Amino acid sequence: MHSKNILWVCMALVMLNVGAQDNTEAQKRAEKALRESKDLTYEANENLLQNDFVQAEGEYRKAISKSGENATAPYNLGRAYYNRESLTEAFSKFKQAGEKATEKPVKHKSFHNMGNVFMKNKEYLKAVESYKESLRNNPNDEETRYNLALAKELLKKQQDEQKNDDNKGGEDNKDEKDEQDKNKDQNQDGEDEKDKEGDQKDDQNKDEGDDGDKGNEKPEENKEGDGEEKKEQKQQPKDGEQEKKEKPRPNQLSQQQIQNLLEAMQNEEKKVQEKMEAKKVKGAKIKNEKDW
Repeated sequence: MHSKNILWVCMALVMLNVGAQDNTEAQKRAEKALRESKDLTYEANENLLQNDFVQAEGEYRKAISKSGENATAPYNLGRAYYNRESLTEAFSKFKQAGEKATEKPVKHKSFHNMGNVFMKNKEYLKAVESYKESLRNNPNDEETRYNLALAKELLKKQQDEQKNDDNKGGEDNKDEKDEQDKNKDQNQDGEDEKDKEGDQKDDQNKDEGDDGDKGNEKPEENKEGDGEEKKEQKQQPKDGEQEKKEKPRPNQLSQQQIQNLLEAMQNEEKKVQEKMEAKKVKGAKIKNEKDW
């Protein structure tokens, strides 16, 4: 029983020794990769000083992929992007450096430059948070403190402008709504007026239509009056016809002439009768006068 315990202890010691050796090997590999990464970073810095950005960018990327512990490589590459106004790429590298850095100076500079990117993009709230994180790693940096104060001032101004724009937008929307309601009321009034005019026109047309019917078919009393009037007009000849009647036609006696002739004939007949009576009285016996 005792020998078994000794065996287990020996095995544990061997395993611990192997684990320690593995950790040592891993640590050695990590240290080697970090050295190589730093060498690549140095070469990239030299290329950047020679204005060979393409070569420098390649060396920085190799350095980053070689060791995750090298925060300087992404930070320096971020600075290179920032100077070339490639803000999206710059921010990505500053963020990577801030997350990988174990030393406060690198963290401080990474978050400071992240704040600068936010300031250029007018994202003042994010800039404020980045500068605060930078000051947590270096409270004595007056430049970061100044940038923080400036970011706060610009953020306040931005929020005030946004508030004014919202209020103005609300007023504009209200004015627009009022204008639409006004136009709607005017259109409605126009429609009502149009309908009213249409109704008046319909009533007028109806009245005119009734008058037209009266002209086509007169009331009974008008019919009778017109009949009597037409009868009188028919009985009374026109001036031309009357003159035509009174004026004797050729070889035709006028009414007065006929009357005169009749009277003359009656007188003649009367004279003839008187003569005949005178003859009868002279040649016959006297008799009593006859009662005619």
